[in-house]
Amino acid sequence: MSVILYGCETWSLTSREERRLRVLENRVLRRIFGPKGDEATKEWRKLYNEELNDLYSAPNIVWMIKSRRMRWAGHVARIGKRRGVYRVLVRWIFSKRDVGVWVGSSWLRIGTGGGHL
Repeated sequence: MSVILYGCETWSLTSREERRLRVLENRVLRRIFGPKGDEATKEWRKLYNEELNDLYSAPNIVWMIKSRRMRWAGHVARIGKRRGVYRVLVRWIFSKRDVGVWVGSSWLRIGTGGGHL
C-alpha cells in the first residue's frame, strides 16, 4: 500500500475518489487472501467486505490518507513562517504594498489540533 499512498499528504480527494480507493484496496486484499470455501454449498466464493476487514486489521486506505495529511499539516505548521509551503498552508499572501495579508482560516489551526478535517 505504500506505493499507492506516495505523496497522499497533498491530495484533495472527493468522495468518489475515496470510494474508488476503497474498491482498489478491497480488490488487492481479495487477491492476497484468495477465495473462501463455502461450507454449505461446497463452492468457492469471494470474500465479503466485512470478512476482508476482519482478516486485514490495518486501518482502511482513506483513514490512512487523512492521518498522513494531518501529520503533514502539523509538520508544516512547525517549520516556520519563512518557508513557502507554510505560507501556502496558512494562506499567507505577500504583496508589494503589505508585509502580509491574512485571508481567512487556515490549515495551521487544523494541523495543530485546533480543528477537524
